[in-house]
Amino acid sequence: MTIPAYAELQTTSNFSFLRGASHAGELMPTAQGLGLAAVGITDRNTLSGVVRAWTAAKDLKVRALTGCRLDFADGTPSLLCYPSDREAFARLTRLLTVGQRRADKGGCELHWEDFLQHAEGQLALIVPPARLDDVFTRDLDRMTSDLRGRVWLTASRAYAARDLQRLARLDQLARAAGAPMVATNDVLYHAPERRPLQDVMTCVREHCTIQEAGFRLEANAERHLKTPQEMARLFERWPRAVEHTMEIVARIGFDLGQLKEEYPDEPVPPGKTAIQHLTDLTWAGAAWRYPKGVPDKVADQLREELRLIGKMDYPNYFLTVHDIVQEARAMGILCQGRGSAANSSVCFCLGVTSIDPTEHRLLFTRFISENRGEPPDIDVDFEHERREEVMQYVYRRYGRDYAAICGTVIHYRPRSAIRDVGKALGLTEDVTSLLAATVWGSWGSGLPEEHIRKAGLDPEAPEIARAVNLATELLGFPRHLSQHVGGFVLTKRRLDETVPIGNAAMKDRTFIEWDKDDIDSLGLMKVDILALGMLTAIQRGFGMLRAEHGLDIHDLADVPVEVKGVYDMLSKADSVGVFQVESRAQMSMLPRLRPNRFYDLVIEVAIVRPGPIQGDMVHPYLRRRNGQEPVEWPAPSPEHGPPDELYGILGNTYGVPLFQEQAMSLAIEAAKFTPDEADGLRKAMATFKNLGTPAEYRDKFVEGMTGRGYQRDFAERCFKQIEGFGHYGFPESHAASFAKLVYVSAWLKWAWPDVFCAVLINSQPMGFYQPAQLVRDAREHGVEVRPPDVMASDWDCTLEAIPKAPPTANVIPDEAKRRSGTDPERRASGGPGSSRSALVRDDSVSGNKLFNPDTRPHWKAVRLGLRQVKGVREVEARLLAKARDEGARTPADFAQAGVPQRALELLAEADAFASTGLSRREALWAVKGVKGENKAPVQAPLLAGLPLFEATVSLPAMGLPQAVAEDYRTTSLSLKAHPCRFYRSMLDGMGVITADRLPEIKDGRRVAVAGIVLIR
Repeated sequence: MTIPAYAELQTTSNFSFLRGASHAGELMPTAQGLGLAAVGITDRNTLSGVVRAWTAAKDLKVRALTGCRLDFADGTPSLLCYPSDREAFARLTRLLTVGQRRADKGGCELHWEDFLQHAEGQLALIVPPARLDDVFTRDLDRMTSDLRGRVWLTASRAYAARDLQRLARLDQLARAAGAPMVATNDVLYHAPERRPLQDVMTCVREHCTIQEAGFRLEANAERHLKTPQEMARLFERWPRAVEHTMEIVARIGFDLGQLKEEYPDEPVPPGKTAIQHLTDLTWAGAAWRYPKGVPDKVADQLREELRLIGKMDYPNYFLTVHDIVQEARAMGILCQGRGSAANSSVCFCLGVTSIDPTEHRLLFTRFISENRGEPPDIDVDFEHERREEVMQYVYRRYGRDYAAICGTVIHYRPRSAIRDVGKALGLTEDVTSLLAATVWGSWGSGLPEEHIRKAGLDPEAPEIARAVNLATELLGFPRHLSQHVGGFVLTKRRLDETVPIGNAAMKDRTFIEWDKDDIDSLGLMKVDILALGMLTAIQRGFGMLRAEHGLDIHDLADVPVEVKGVYDMLSKADSVGVFQVESRAQMSMLPRLRPNRFYDLVIEVAIVRPGPIQGDMVHPYLRRRNGQEPVEWPAPSPEHGPPDELYGILGNTYGVPLFQEQAMSLAIEAAKFTPDEADGLRKAMATFKNLGTPAEYRDKFVEGMTGRGYQRDFAERCFKQIEGFGHYGFPESHAASFAKLVYVSAWLKWAWPDVFCAVLINSQPMGFYQPAQLVRDAREHGVEVRPPDVMASDWDCTLEAIPKAPPTANVIPDEAKRRSGTDPERRASGGPGSSRSALVRDDSVSGNKLFNPDTRPHWKAVRLGLRQVKGVREVEARLLAKARDEGARTPADFAQAGVPQRALELLAEADAFASTGLSRREALWAVKGVKGENKAPVQAPLLAGLPLFEATVSLPAMGLPQAVAEDYRTTSLSLKAHPCRFYRSMLDGMGVITADRLPEIKDGRRVAVAGIVLIR
C-alpha cells in the first residue's frame, strides 16, 4: 500500500494566546515523527508564532509553513492565508498591520475589502462555520469568485454523529463554488494528552470554570497531529482532499529564511560611503578623547575595529547609534552605552560610552563575531524621565512604517500559572492563593511535594495534584504580547512588509509581534533605547553642581577617576543610594571585596548574582584575591596547547570564570567548540529571567577539555560554574558600563552628599531606599536637611546656603575630617580638597573649577521639596511658588492666588507654614477659616465689604511625639526626632540594646534590637 503524503495546514500554536496548547518545539518534532511533510502555523490574526516554528523545523525533515488565520469583523468566513512568495508575505504583514493599527492593543479589525486589497499572491483556505446555511453558501460563492484559482475549502473530522454528512455537504459546496476541498485536522495540540490543558486554557480565555464551560470545550481529544495514514483513513471517501494539501504546499514558495537584514542607509556627506563617514567621525572623536594625541595601541584598536565593521557591513548601525546619542546630548539628555560593541574603542570615540576599553582591558574576544556574523550588541541607557523624547525622535526620523519597538512575550510563571489553573478548576481562592503566594517563586520547573505539605495542603489530593500538574505544563506558555522596554527594529524596506506592527497601550507607541529571540533567529538588528533612573539623578546632580557649586561638569567623563576616597567609602559598605551596590547583598560583599580600582567595581556588579553564587564562583574568587588560596592555571597536554592557555581568559578574575564572555572563551579555547556550538552555549546561558539549557552542552564541554589533557574534576567544575549563568549570568561588557555609573554615583555621594541626597529624592521612585532613609543617610554624613516650607520649598528638593560649615556632630571624627577636606590621605587621592585630581586626561577639563587645588567642599543645606508632602500635586506646588514670588505670605494670600484649599490643608498638616510663625494646628485653623472668606463675595455679597473679626483662639501645643507621628503621616519622614527615641526607656527596661553598643558585645551572644523596618 502506498503511504500517502500529507501536510497539516491548520495548526494553532500556543502563540494564539490561550487557544493552542503546544509549543512549536513540540509540534514540529512530533510532526516529523508522524511522517508529515509540512505543518502550517495558522494562529488567529497574528504571525507571533511562525518564527518559533520555523526555527524548530530548521534541523528537521518537516517544513514549517508561514501563514495565519484571518478572522473578519464583517461576518465573512475565516481564511487560512498562506503567502506564496516574499512579496505576498509583505502584503500579508501589511494587511495585519492595517487591522492591528485600527484596533486597540491586542486587537485586529479586518474586513473583506482589506483582504482583497492585499490578496495578490495569497493562497486562501476558507474555514466553514459550524452551520452550513444559505448565508455561508453566498459567502463561499463571493469569496471564490474574488479569489479564483487560489482558494480551497477546508474540511475537518470532529468525530461528531453527522461527520460524513457534513463532509459530503462540504464536498458538494466545494465543487459548486470551484474551491477544492482540502483536509485538515484543525490542530490545537501536538498529542492527545495535552487536551486537559487546552480545556483549562479555554476556561481562562472565556473567564469561566471547567464546570461552567459547557460547549465551549472541545468534545474530545482528537485535535492533535495525526499520521498521513490516519488522515487518509478519515477521508477515504474523499482522497483528493488529502492530496490537495501537498498541491498547496508545492505552491508555497516563501520561507522565513528569505527575510534578509535590510538595515536603513544613514545620511552621509556627498561622495562618501557609510564606512568612510564612520571612519571620519571616529578619528574626529579620537582627537576629542585624546587631545594630547591618540596612543598607538588605541589607533591600532580603532583601525582593527573599523576594518571589522566594514567587513561585516555594520557601519550604518554604528551611525544610527551615534546619531541617536548626539540628538540626546543636543536635548541635554544624559546617556551611557553598554554591551560588547558599545564597549569598543569606536563607540568610546563616538561618545556612545564613557569607558575607554584600552585602559580597562574589558574585552576577551572581538566585540563583533566575525565567524558567526552576529549583529552588534549596543544598548544605550537614557534618563528614565526623558527616554520617551528619544524614542519619539526615532519615530520621527525613520517614520512609523520603518521603525517600531520589538515585542516581548509575557510567559506564564509559577504564580500566574497556578492562579489561572486554580480558578479554571474551581479551586477556592484561599487554596489558590496559598499555593501561589506562599510556595511558588518567580521561576521554576515544578512544585516539590514537600513545599505543598509545608503550605498545609495534601499533594496527593486529586484536586491539588491535578492543579499542580496542569500548572507545571502551563509554565513557559505565552500569556500575552507586550512591548520591549526599548528595543527598536529599523529597516530599509518598510518594516510592516517584514512583520506586522500594532498599537501599544501607551500613546504614540507602536511595536512588532516578534520578540528579541525571534529577531535574533532571523538575523535582524535592533537598537536598544533603554531607561535608567540613576542617569536621571546623575544628570540632575551635574546640573545642581553647576548651578549651586559652580562646577563645570557636564558628562560622565568629566568626573575624576580612581579617587581613593570613593573606594574607601565603598569598602566600608557606605553605599546607600549608590547605583547597583545599595542592596543588602552588595553591602555585605563590599567589605569582603574591598574595591580599590575600577575593575573591582566591574567584579562587584557581576559577582552578586544568582549565576556566580549558584556556580560556586564567589568564595573561590575572594579567597584567591585575598591570597588565601593559590591561583591555579590547569593546562592541557603539551601536544594540545601552551601551559598558559587559560591565563588570557581568566587572568583578570584569578582563574574563576565570572562573566559570560569567559564562559564562551573557555568553550572555544579549552573545549574546542565550533563557533556555532559556542553561539548555542551563549544562547543557552540565558540572562535575567529566561532559564537557559546549558546542560545540553555538558558532555561536549567536559569531554572536549578532558580529551585535551585537562583534569575531569576541573572540567566539570568549570561547567558547573557555566551552568550558573543559566539562572543569571552577567556579561562583562554590561558590568563595565554599570560599574561606571557605580563609580560616578559613589563619587557624588562621597564628594557632594548634599547634591546626592537632593537629586535622589527628586528622581523618585528609584532604587532600594525611600526618602526617609536617604535623608537620614545624608544627615549622618554631615548634611543639613530642612523641612518642606511654603516660604522656601519648590516642588523639587533644592539647596540653600549655610552661613557656617555643615554640622558634623553625628559624624565620626575621621569621617568629619575627611569630608571637610583636611584629611591628608584624601588630599593626596584626588577629588575636592585634594592637591591634584586624578583624571583620564588632565587637560581635557582645563579651567574647570572642580579641579582647582584650592577648592574645598562647602556643602549646602538640602531643602525638602513640596513633592514630599503626601497628596500635594506638582501643579499646585508651582502655583504656590508663583504666588510666593508675587508676595503671598499667609494662608489667605495663597488661597486668594488660587492655591486649592485641599493643598493648603495638606501643607498645614505637614507643618509647612512653620516659617510664617504658625504652628501645625494654627496653620490648619487659619486655612480652614480662609474658605468662608473666599466665598463671601459670591455667597454673601451684602457682607463682602464688611470687616470680619474672629475671636482669638488659643490652641493647645502639640507634643514632640505627636509631631513626629504627624510628620511620618504627612511626609513619610521626620527631621525632629527618631520614633524609637520615645520608646528608649521602655526598651532599656526590656534589655534591648542600641546599635552603637553592638561592637562591644561578645561574639555569639544573643541580643535584642529594635527599630523601624525600612526594607522588606
